[in-house]
Amino acid sequence: MNILQRMNDCIDYIEENIHQEINLTIVAKKAYSSTYHFQRMFHMLTGYTVAEYIRKRRLTLAAQELTNTNTKVIDIAFKYRYDNPENFSRAFRKVHGIAPSQVRVSECTLVAFPRIHFHLSMTGEKQVNYQILKKEKFNVVGKGITVPIIKGDSRVYVNKFWEQIKDEGVAKELYHLTGETTLFGVIMDIDLHKEEFHYFIGVKTEYVYPKYDSREIPAARWAVFETNNSSTKDMEQVWERIYTEWFPSTGYEQHDHVPEIEVVSPSIDGCEIWIPLKMK
Repeated sequence: MNILQRMNDCIDYIEENIHQEINLTIVAKKAYSSTYHFQRMFHMLTGYTVAEYIRKRRLTLAAQELTNTNTKVIDIAFKYRYDNPENFSRAFRKVHGIAPSQVRVSECTLVAFPRIHFHLSMTGEKQVNYQILKKEKFNVVGKGITVPIIKGDSRVYVNKFWEQIKDEGVAKELYHLTGETTLFGVIMDIDLHKEEFHYFIGVKTEYVYPKYDSREIPAARWAVFETNNSSTKDMEQVWERIYTEWFPSTGYEQHDHVPEIEVVSPSIDGCEIWIPLKMK
C-alpha cells in the first residue's frame, strides 16, 4: 500500500469521526508514520494543516445542516465540537462571512470546503534528483521571524524576510563578521496547532555575536534537492515535488526534531532544499 493510499485512509477516518474528538496520533498511525511527519506531509500536499482541514469540513457540514434542517444552532455547535455558541459563531463567520443565525433568515452565499482525495498525477516531468548527505551539528547565527501557516501566503512572509535581511545590510554584515557567504534559511519550531513556524536566516559559524541570535542545527542525515533558481515559483514547485513525488516513491520519512533548511550560496546555481531524514 503506497503512502497516498494511506493518506486517503486517514481522510476516511477523519470523515467517519468528524463529530468526535479526533486524535492525530491515531490518524498518523493509519499512515504508518509519526504524528509530525503525517501533519507535515498533509500540509505540504494540501496547503492546509490537519486542524484547519477538520475545522473547515466541520463548518461546511454545519452550514448544510443549518440550511436543510431546523436543528437549533446551539445543538449544531456542540455536534461539531464547539464548546459554546460564541466560539462556533466566530469560526463560522470567519469561513462563511456571516453568523450562523443569519443562514435561515436571509439569502446568503455559503462556502463549501470539499473532502480531500489524494492521488498521484503523472505529469511527465523529469526525474527528481537528490543527494543524501550526513552532517555533524553546526551553529547558524543571524535573525528570525515567526511566520503564520497560511495557504499560499507563508512563502510571501519568507520572501519579504529574505529581502529585509539583504536590504538592511544584515547579510553583508554577517559575511564580513564570519567570512562566510552561504546563507541558511532554517524552517524550525513548526507548530501545526498554533499554525505558525519560525524562519531563521543566518550563516554557519562557531562564534557568538551579541548582536545576533544563534541556533544549533543537530547532526543529521539530509536529502538535498537543488532548484534551478531561487524564484518563488521554482521553490514552490520543488517543495511540492518533494512531498507529492519523492517521499511517496522512496519510503523515506522526515525527522521530527530537526529543522528543514533552504541554502543560498554563490557556489549554487539557484538554491538547495535540505530535508532531514529519519534513520532506518
